[in-house]
Amino acid sequence: MQNECWKVEVLSDGIYLLDGGSMFGVVPRVLWEKKHPPDEKNRIILALNCLLLRSKERIVLVDNGMGDGWSEKDLAIYGLQRPNGGLVDDLARHGLKPEQITDVILTHLHIDHAGGTITHQGGEPRLTFPNATHWLQDSNLRWAEQPTERDRASYLRPRWELLLAEDGRLKLVDAAQEIMPGIRTIPVSGHTPGQQLVVANGEKGQVLFAGDLIPYASQLRIPWIMAYDLNPLLTLSEKKDILARAAAEDWILVFEHDAEIPAARIESSDRGYAVRERVEF
Repeated sequence: MQNECWKVEVLSDGIYLLDGGSMFGVVPRVLWEKKHPPDEKNRIILALNCLLLRSKERIVLVDNGMGDGWSEKDLAIYGLQRPNGGLVDDLARHGLKPEQITDVILTHLHIDHAGGTITHQGGEPRLTFPNATHWLQDSNLRWAEQPTERDRASYLRPRWELLLAEDGRLKLVDAAQEIMPGIRTIPVSGHTPGQQLVVANGEKGQVLFAGDLIPYASQLRIPWIMAYDLNPLLTLSEKKDILARAAAEDWILVFEHDAEIPAARIESSDRGYAVRERVEF
């Protein structure tokens, strides 16, 4: 494929709150709270960052946040906040309507990554991006259809099942693949089977949307791994591989859940990996 160069922008669907201990696993609170001060319920802020990629022919969105239609109970649990509006509002600020999105790449079907796949009008769900091809790893769909008791709450079928009913709106990817010129996927399965990271050829260099492999810049530290990960030792191995390549090839990392450092170049030293410089798009 011809190597397209994409215009890169980071969009927001707001922020929400999750238990800090769950986000950092075996890492003691005394360490992670320095970067992520918790509230009185031990919850910390997670951004809902999404990636917008534009070329002459296509407008691509990577992940779509949590979407709408949540109950008052859900809103209280997750502390969902959108002082500047949600993802659709941010698209409008960038001069775009949902109907203009040609492709949506979903890292995986967890509610905070694919919850915006649908929107509600008159109580009836419909696809938020009705003209878009939605890209997903086949193995993640198969897992999402039969999750375990441990992760069932993260895979809410009503949030994405319209993709199965709409002819041609879902395109399944098998393993690593260049899905369009200048955009490729890297499957990683430590967090959940069939998560896919996205690498795009941007105007400032290669951009990696790190998904839930590296949600925060603070999690550049190799052992800082979420308790949500189904296979943490696999996550450990995957992080080592990805970060070694990202540092060697000077990739820009986009951190999906970091409200303070959405994007950065990284560096490697004998102390591990760290942010070298923040990147603005």
